[in-house]
Amino acid sequence: MNETSIRLHIEPLDESGFLATSPDVPGLVAEGRSITEATEIAQGLARKIAESCIEHGDPLPPALAA
Repeated sequence: MNETSIRLHIEPLDESGFLATSPDVPGLVAEGRSITEATEIAQGLARKIAESCIEHGDPLPPALAA
C-alpha cells in the first residue's frame, strides 16, 4: 500500500488527552494521551480503514485512493 497524507483535526479533551479526527477519512476517531500518540493511533486506524475497504470491496475514501 502506498503512503498518502491526510488532514487531522486534533483537539484537547476536557479530562486529559487528545482526540484526533479526519475530514479526509470518515469514521476515523483516535484518542491518545499526547498529540503524538493520538496522531500515531490515527495513522494506524487510517491504514486499517483502507485495508477493510479493500477487503470488503468498498470504495476507499478519496484521500486514501490517491
